[in-house]
Amino acid sequence: MKALVVLLLLLLSVGPVWAEQRPAQRAPAPRAILRALEDAFTEVADRVTPAVVNVSTVPRRPAGGPHGETPERFREFFGEEFYERYFKQRPRQDARASGSGVIVDPKGYILTNNHVIENADEIIVRLSDSRKFPARLIGHDPKTDLAVLKIEAPGPLPVAELGDSDRLRVGQWAIAIGNPFGLDRTVTVGIISATARTHVGVATYENFIQTDASINPGNSGGPLLNLDGRVVGINTAIVASGQGIGFSIPINQAKEVMRQLIAQGRVVRGWLGVVIQDVTDELAQTFGVHERQGVLVADVMKGGPAEAAGLRPGDVVVELGGASIREVPELQRRVAAVAPGQTVALTIVRDRQRLPVSIRVGEMPADEPVQAAVRGAEDVGLSVERLAAAQALRLNLPAGGVVVTGVSPGSAGEKAGLRRGDVIVELDRRPVPDPPAFYRALAALRPGESALLYVHRPGGDGKNEYVVLERSGRP
Repeated sequence: MKALVVLLLLLLSVGPVWAEQRPAQRAPAPRAILRALEDAFTEVADRVTPAVVNVSTVPRRPAGGPHGETPERFREFFGEEFYERYFKQRPRQDARASGSGVIVDPKGYILTNNHVIENADEIIVRLSDSRKFPARLIGHDPKTDLAVLKIEAPGPLPVAELGDSDRLRVGQWAIAIGNPFGLDRTVTVGIISATARTHVGVATYENFIQTDASINPGNSGGPLLNLDGRVVGINTAIVASGQGIGFSIPINQAKEVMRQLIAQGRVVRGWLGVVIQDVTDELAQTFGVHERQGVLVADVMKGGPAEAAGLRPGDVVVELGGASIREVPELQRRVAAVAPGQTVALTIVRDRQRLPVSIRVGEMPADEPVQAAVRGAEDVGLSVERLAAAQALRLNLPAGGVVVTGVSPGSAGEKAGLRRGDVIVELDRRPVPDPPAFYRALAALRPGESALLYVHRPGGDGKNEYVVLERSGRP
């Protein structure tokens, strides 16, 4: 033992001498670090910019004349000559620049946003070398706001390499390329500010990447890239009232949607047939769960998988396939990813008791208004319930209406001045008979549009007033 101690003391005493004999390693100069970073940015821009395209559209126009005339009636009254001049020789509207896209296959497949090309009669794609091609719409998916276009070029096209958005970390560099305000192939740089953002209000299935890389109108459909030049997201949304807050669809989600659109022209998703809402603090106490633990079943659709499995309104789904569920978008995404026909295990809380439920997942109908409608209320940060007949009578209100039971801080509902206990009687001058009708009306609003609410505020002598509720916008 003494010999070991002596040896250690010897090593410690000569250690500094060895260190002095090694050549000191100089830290890289700050200018060299900045130069390396600059080179990385320019390399990404040089490599990927040729694969970023400008997408323009010619909007659909009514079948009749500019004042709604039908061709047949016009021809009947004014004759063939005026018909030819008025209908067939009218110049078409000029194409308008709508947004951006990114070429992901040398055969000419292009990823972009659905809202860039919706209601388009013609789609024109312009490449970085100024060549223009008419584009064919392969398929679109409004629920994720994605679309796939196809152009026919004489040779292979430049493509952007797709990355892995599941490996993103907050703080990584992010590079956006697009055509904001018609300024072709603008490159902006920032970081990944957050991942898995929901309740943004622009799609049914939300799992957005948040970035402060500058995204503006016209960037929609363009790529979000990492420092290796790989596409990690498709830029799709901004917060109209904020700066440095942009959202991108994760490329892994876009890959699966694109695969299905190319293969079959549509996206097949799993479906339970329920109307669901998040569990607020007030609701959690009522149903015997913790806040943000599970999602509440507000309604069960007749003939759907949930009804067949015995689910009821008031059930709280807390687990799917053994993994916990915290909010509506999470359950929607995970159910949608299940192939129709498969059986999944749910855990629900009913009457404060945990129960296992086995449910055979169905195929989501082509149009799912009610489940999409719940998103409308969640997007603006509101939870509501039906106004009881006795309460309506006591408040001297007509039958129907919904009571605001929760308003999320910082939400569009809070900005509109809505409070718990408010009774929403009308939306856009139309009666609101029940929560599903209210949800459907909100879901029909496009991001950036507003709804006029007629609200009764109980308390004191009560009062009625109009408020404007606005949803967030897109680039």
